Amino acid sequence: MATVNNPSPLHSPILKLKSLLAKPLCIISPTYPGFLRRATTSLPKPLLSKCSSSNSSRESETSNNLKDALSGMVDKQVEDLLNREDNRALFDGLEKASQRVERAKRDLAEIERQELEAKQLRNYINQLESRASEIAECQQEILEAKTKVEEAEQFLSESIGREEGTNIEPERLESIKAASISAVVGTLAGLPFFFTQVTDIVQLALPLATTFISCALFGVTFRYAVRRDLENFQLKSGTCAAFGFVKGLGTLAGGPPLELNPASLLSRGFDGGVYVSENLLIFAFAAVSLDLCFKMGLLSPFPMQQQNS
Repeated sequence: MATVNNPSPLHSPILKLKSLLAKPLCIISPTYPGFLRRATTSLPKPLLSKCSSSNSSRESETSNNLKDALSGMVDKQVEDLLNREDNRALFDGLEKASQRVERAKRDLAEIERQELEAKQLRNYINQLESRASEIAECQQEILEAKTKVEEAEQFLSESIGREEGTNIEPERLESIKAASISAVVGTLAGLPFFFTQVTDIVQLALPLATTFISCALFGVTFRYAVRRDLENFQLKSGTCAAFGFVKGLGTLAGGPPLELNPASLLSRGFDGGVYVSENLLIFAFAAVSLDLCFKMGLLSPFPMQQQNS
């Protein structure tokens, strides 16, 4: 019960009274007239000390007896107060009231704890709501990104479809035209060089055939290499130089074997320079003719679709 572990407020005055009685009582000795004090002072000192010690022992015994008597009287009065019926009912009511106060305190502490938990729960819910809003925004951004990606893929597929749907036959026809123009112009440009190297018409067939085929390949390559960058002089001249060096050095390699003497080295070096120069001029004439056809509109650069768009 609460009365055993935690005393009720009713018993606190009684306990205070008992604690006061537990302290030693101080009995003040009565005052005597002045002549008695003067009479006692005239007595010898050993007699005075003996009398004072006997008086102090009697006073202590008297105070102890008085304290015991008062304590017994107070205990009896307290028991009488507690044993009365009207006081007992009052004590029971006070005890019940104190119990109700304790229960109210416990309930209040429980309510405060629940309020704290509710506050923490509200904070957690607010955090979840904020995170939910952030997640919703991220999902919206992801959807927008997916939409853009789908649009880009659709545009790319359409572009690829248009490129694949381009008619290949006109491109092939333009490449054949470029090869024909380059072959004819290059072969005509190489005739003066060939006439100086052969003695009859039969010997002229082989260099004409090789020049015709190489210039035809040069025309197709030139169209695909230059594409629509017609003003790029370095690209056009580089293509001519590459074909000229390859064909000239190939012609030099097909000649007699090289001998390890200065005369042979000088002769082969001179022949290599002549062959490379001749082929550079041949492919230069072919490149100029193709460039002129591009600019005049007789020949379409690659690809034709960009030109039509």
